[in-house]
Amino acid sequence: MSFRLAAYAVCMEGRRVLLARHVSPEGESTWTLPGGRVEHAEDPFDAVVREVAEETGCAAVVERLLGVDSRVIPAAEARVGVEHQNIGVYYRVRVVGGRLRPELEGDVAESVWTPVPDVARLRRSSLVDVGLALARTAPATGHVAPVPVGGLIQH
Repeated sequence: MSFRLAAYAVCMEGRRVLLARHVSPEGESTWTLPGGRVEHAEDPFDAVVREVAEETGCAAVVERLLGVDSRVIPAAEARVGVEHQNIGVYYRVRVVGGRLRPELEGDVAESVWTPVPDVARLRRSSLVDVGLALARTAPATGHVAPVPVGGLIQH
């Protein structure tokens, strides 16, 4: 089994959320939240701020921890062909500066402020739905039910 610890930003402005369009090496495009892998010895709190800057060009500050999500992707569905566990730490983040731009030397082709009702029509990572559910419900446990994958919702 492979394993990844990641930090994700839920950046909201009114009824809009900041999404990043990730393009795989195969050319597939999926919308996701800004965020990514926590580096060795890095605090997830610092990682989410770094990832927002790298992927979007924007400076951000963490407002609060929203929760943690753990999901296991079966080997048959995982990109690397082995069972994969992703633990995501989700933060509510506020953009405080910078300008949206594609990721420099990365896989994010663009970042856009997206009306929350429009998210349902996008091909997206399930982590978008997890982050929005955490932001909407603010559960005391920091945990929401797993998001079903299929159709427009991808691993």
